[in-house]
Amino acid sequence: MSVNEQKEIYRAKVNLETSQMAWKDLQRYFASGVALYVAHDLDLVEVAFQMSEDNATQIQQWMAAGKFGKVTDEQAAAWYVADALLWAVVVSPWVLVQQRC
Repeated sequence: MSVNEQKEIYRAKVNLETSQMAWKDLQRYFASGVALYVAHDLDLVEVAFQMSEDNATQIQQWMAAGKFGKVTDEQAAAWYVADALLWAVVVSPWVLVQQRC
């Protein structure tokens, strides 16, 4: 199996592990400091894949653009009040969350 095939299999696995969850069920990860926000215009699966590949250059670009980073207190409060349903996926030890559009 080629490296590209292995990467595509991993992407498919991440896609299958992605689910919609209520923010109220994800708050404990925020409280633990492991909840990361992914902007709605990014592909959640691709971000998770790049994290698993430890692609620091791409991750830093997203962070510099404000499209990726730790969930802020303001985001957490707004999602709590709105009883928001978010997309989520685990890239241990992190939990990536993305607001549904």
